[in-house]
Amino acid sequence: MAHTFDDLVALEQAAEEAHARYTTPGNVDLDAARHAWLDAAHAFQAAVTEYAKAEGKPRIDVEMAVKKTVRHGDAD
Repeated sequence: MAHTFDDLVALEQAAEEAHARYTTPGNVDLDAARHAWLDAAHAFQAAVTEYAKAEGKPRIDVEMAVKKTVRHGDAD
């Protein structure tokens, strides 16, 4: 599946949200929350790798651009 930059942003946002649920105090099912976070993070990482390869860009540059967009609302 070909991903767009917007797809990567959505996947990273999902991973960030899953991490927030995992680290929320009083979380009843830590194991399930941890697995959801790790699954979301893995999906993001795999998509970044695929996108970077397809675009001929360094993987780290793609990942950092996505993270900057998610955290600060802008991309280069």
